[in-house]
Parts: sequence; C-alpha cells; structure tokens
Amino acid sequence: MAGDRINTALPEGIFSILDTDLYKLTMQCAILKYLPDVNVTYAFTNRTPQMRLSRAAFEWLQKQIDKVANIALTSEELDYLKNTCPYFNDTYLQFLCSFRLQPSQQVRASFTPLKDTGSQGDVGDVHLDIGGRWLDTILYEIPLLALTSEAYFKFCDRDWSYNNQEEQAYKKGCRLLEHGCVFSEFGSRRRRDYHTHDLVLQGLKRAAADGDARGWKGQLSGTSNVHFAMKYGIAPVGTVAHEWFMGVASITNDYEHANETALRYWVGCFGEGVLGIALTDTFGTPTFLKAFKRTMPTPANSMADDKKTLIPGAASPPLPPMDGNSSMEPADERSYAQIFRGVRQDSGNPIEFVRIMRDFYQSQGIQEKKTIVFSDSLNIELCVEYMHAAEEAGFAPTFGVGTFLTNDFVHESNGQKSAPLNIVIKLSSANGHPAIKISDNIGKNTGDSETVHKVKETLGYVEKKWAEGDETTRWGKSENEATKADVQEQ
Repeated sequence: MAGDRINTALPEGIFSILDTDLYKLTMQCAILKYLPDVNVTYAFTNRTPQMRLSRAAFEWLQKQIDKVANIALTSEELDYLKNTCPYFNDTYLQFLCSFRLQPSQQVRASFTPLKDTGSQGDVGDVHLDIGGRWLDTILYEIPLLALTSEAYFKFCDRDWSYNNQEEQAYKKGCRLLEHGCVFSEFGSRRRRDYHTHDLVLQGLKRAAADGDARGWKGQLSGTSNVHFAMKYGIAPVGTVAHEWFMGVASITNDYEHANETALRYWVGCFGEGVLGIALTDTFGTPTFLKAFKRTMPTPANSMADDKKTLIPGAASPPLPPMDGNSSMEPADERSYAQIFRGVRQDSGNPIEFVRIMRDFYQSQGIQEKKTIVFSDSLNIELCVEYMHAAEEAGFAPTFGVGTFLTNDFVHESNGQKSAPLNIVIKLSSANGHPAIKISDNIGKNTGDSETVHKVKETLGYVEKKWAEGDETTRWGKSENEATKADVQEQ
C-alpha cells in the first residue's frame, strides 16, 4: 500500500518559502517594521501524545528540517506577492528576497524513545526547540508542523492511501457551497502531506466551478496557504495569529493593555480596513472587547494615557500608512471595533460567541454588518449550524476549514478512522519573558503555568471549559490507538 500512495513526481517535504499561511508573512512584515531585534523561543506540543513517531520517522523529519535552509523566494513568487498582496511594502519584499531560514542555528530537534533498542522501529517523543530573532524564526511553525505530520503518516500510520481524496474534497466543497457557506481552506499545519493538500485544492476548485455554474450561494473565498493560492489562482486569506498578541504582551509585560497595543501597531503597519479581521481570544474574549471599544489614537487625538499602548524600544511609532485622502481630524475618530471589518472565533462555544459579539456591537452603536470568521475544528454540519446562528444575529459568517479537509482519512484495512495528529508550535518567550495564551477554553491554555495563573488573576479571567473542546480528540480517534507505541510504553 505504501508504494501505491507515493507520488514520485512531487519532491518530499517543503520546497517553497510561500508554503505557509499568509498570517505568518503579515506578522513578519509587522515585526520587521517595529520589533526586528526581539529574541524569542517556540515550543512544540503534541496534544495527541499517544501518537508517537518512530526513530525512522524522526530521522526523516530531521533531514527535512535541514533542507529548509535551501529555500528562497523565487522571482515568480516575488511578482506574485507584488501583484496580489499590496499590503506588503517594498521594504518587506526586499527583506523577503534575501531571507533564509537557518535551521542548524535556530532549530534543535531531539528524539526520546520509550524503550531504546536502537531499532528504527523504536517509538518515542519528539522535541522541537526553536530560538533566535523573532524576525528570523517566525516562518518555522507551519513547515515544521506539516513535516511532523508527514513523517508520522509516512512511517508510523501507513494504512491509508490517496484514493478518493480529490473526490472527497470536491463533495465536501459542494455541500458547503450548496448550503450557502463562504469558506476558505485552512489546512496547512496539520495536513497529511503536500500531495494531499494539492488534491484537496483540486477538488475544492472543481466544486467552486460547479457551484458557480449551478448558482449556489456559497463561495470558496481562498486558502490560507500562499503557495497553493498562487498555484491555483485563488485568494490568499488570513490576517493575524495569537502569536502577535502573545509576543506584544510578553515584550511589554503589560497584559492589561496588550490587546490594545497589538491592535494599535497592527493598524499602524497596514492601515485602517486592511487585514481587518481581529482575533479575540488570546487572553479571553471579554478582556479583548475592553480594548476593542477604545478609540484608535492618532496625532490629532493623542493623550498621555496612550503611552500605555506604546512598545518600549519599538523601531518606529505606530502611525498608520498615509495617503492623499487620509484625514486625522477629531471628527474621524473611531474605535478599533469600527475600524476592523470583523472578528475571528477560534476557541470556546461558537454559538455563545455570536451572542457576545452581537451584544457588544449593539452596545457600541455599531450597525454596520460585521464578519465573523469561524476557524475552530470545523466540519460541514458545524459550518451550517454556525452560519445560521451568525446570520440570524446580523453577521456575515465565513469559515476557515482546515484538518477536516487536509487530513481526513480511513484505514484501508478496516475502514476505521485514521486520526490526525493534533500538534502545535506556540511562541514560548520573547525577550526572556514567558509568552502565554489563555483562549476561551481551558483546553487551549498555552505556556508557563505560573504566568498563565498570574495573568488570569490580573485580568479577572473567568475559567471556561467547553464540553466539545477536548483537544485530544478534535478530529476523531483511531480505533487502534493501543498500538505498538502504547504497548512499548507498558
């Protein structure tokens, strides 16, 4: 079966600097402008710890990590970014042209077998430690996660094939489109491998074409993966990740103002209305909304209190890009909630989130229709449910569908679920201070536990646990998880 599923025409691993999510590039652009000399570390976590790599898988992974040092932006990719992503300034594009990952200096990978027999079949835990300047290391997350997943399914769970993956994605796309869902593909980080990702995009493109011909209300609005957006002529989508808020909070050590500071510098880099979907849950949505309703400072309305939302040592002040039509008159003062086109829901109960955001916008007198992007472990049924709830509350819902598309397989031998890995790489420190994420679900707490506890106390965070938010079984559970990995542990 292994030979049947290998496509020898495709190179292994990662071979394009753009084989990453758009928001990694947008955040790198902001870091270059404001925080180019900040040093950071990242931590890898396997939320499905019973699914371990073998020694052979780890050695393959190490080789692939070493190879990313050879990746560089091509002239065709540069032209694509210039023509497709006008929010990237010339300074950033020039930087990206000469940018190189240096894994020999920035990534330390290690393998700890449960029982060391020296065999290639020994299973154990993988550790990935990333460190260096934030500017230089921010692009590791997506490739390393994708490579780890590929290693597992290349060497450990091999009872699967590519059969019907394109057709499966086509049918999923058709169902979403027929129901009227506007959705993007968000599956880079936990995809089974590059070829699976490629097949999924082929299927979704075919579904979108058929949907247009049949007059379905839904829309394939893009993909978070810039390489595949370029390859298939669809929009690259994404704005900002938790990492931006986590980094700003860690650098300033001011969690009470971290959300507002992060928003202020984001608008300062890209301007009002650009990349305008705000992520609410880094330190809990209630805390975020306190910042979201504040007025965006400008030279015309600057107050002494605004200094609390300035980052010490930032390379430049957070002033939005100016054009000939810009106005800084006091009459144009607006809150972040007015400036941003909408918000993204990534943890906790989505239905409750819709209610919270409806009540918030109403309390602020904002009548403009806003967007909610749902992106937390979605499938077709959940997209349809959340779409109806959001539309009834007056929102324009869109969906970022990831692992459900790019890692949905069954075991060929018995038709049972071949469960994906649930793995994450998160910022763990910035300038020597711990970096944490709280979210709207205790299962997604990330970082130093003591810092998490202190920040929760400081912010008056109310603990939440969503019954459907079990991070160990987000996309199903294999029927045979008492595999040789578990047996070897006994």
